[in-house]
Amino acid sequence: MRTKLRRHARWLKAAVRQETRFDYQEHFWTFLGAFAGIALIGLLNRARLPADAPLLIGSFGASAVLVYGAVNSPLAQPRNLLGGHVLGAFVGVTLHRWLPQEPWLAAALAVALSIVAMQITQTLHPPGGATALIAVVGSPKLQALGYGYVLMPVLAGALVLLLVALCVNNATATRRYPTHRHWYRVWKRRYPS
Repeated sequence: MRTKLRRHARWLKAAVRQETRFDYQEHFWTFLGAFAGIALIGLLNRARLPADAPLLIGSFGASAVLVYGAVNSPLAQPRNLLGGHVLGAFVGVTLHRWLPQEPWLAAALAVALSIVAMQITQTLHPPGGATALIAVVGSPKLQALGYGYVLMPVLAGALVLLLVALCVNNATATRRYPTHRHWYRVWKRRYPS
């Protein structure tokens, strides 16, 4: 019994050491990507002439965590990044228009329906739920954009994050973005050899 406990303790210690290892190079690229992506959106927001609504929305911070910090995650891939945000924005604006007098109900339905829409289209991206919520409870300027919210703050910002991710995540040999494992599985399922 004592030997078994020691073996488990050694295994746990090794697992914790491996997971908490400080990888300077990995953290540098994560920092550089997140900083560049969010800074570029912020600079574009400042330079925009028609300042109807902010280009920088809160859900982009969560996307930066996935796209620059969890590069290999299926939730961080380009299809998920763009599709999740666009679907979330579309569902959020639609629910805000259908239920303007009941923001609590519109918010709950927007988040729930955007998750289901992302599951159906295989574009699950958690910040997409936040994008849907922002469409319902955001500022009056943001809500006044209507379906324009889908294109200008959301799609434009997600594209900036994607372009920076493609540059930064492929600048080193240890990171590769996007990962093509998902597409390979789909291809093999459709066209078995």
